[in-house]
Amino acid sequence: MQVNSKAPVFQAKEILIQASPDRVWAVLTDINQWSNWNPKISWAMLEEAPRVGAKFNWKINGASIRSILHTVNTNRAFGWSGVTFGGSAIHNWYLEHKNGSTLVKVEESMEGWLVALFKKKMNKDLASDMVFWLEQLKNKSEN
Repeated sequence: MQVNSKAPVFQAKEILIQASPDRVWAVLTDINQWSNWNPKISWAMLEEAPRVGAKFNWKINGASIRSILHTVNTNRAFGWSGVTFGGSAIHNWYLEHKNGSTLVKVEESMEGWLVALFKKKMNKDLASDMVFWLEQLKNKSEN
């Protein structure tokens, strides 16, 4: 599932992590552990192994989100769509092996009436949250 780069809210960021794609993948796809290394996530619960169609619930920055995995391509791509009050999102991660390290790219688009109403603030917040999440993923994967 592709993000909508023309959505009211759209961001894309990347970071180089000094760890193998296997290691980054293991951290990223262990949804139930997200809150242990990303303090902006209060809780996250996936009741089965990550697979296309698996549903999970989580809370980030006070917003409760219902999500469904749409991409699970081991060590390469991981993505979900999600809904919350007044909006929906598509979120994708891409991992690329780079000389013993992993280039991680993340992108997200958000749409909906509430998203459109607060698009300037939400774009700013999403950019900041993405950078934070990438930094936390880097810290956890490298240690």
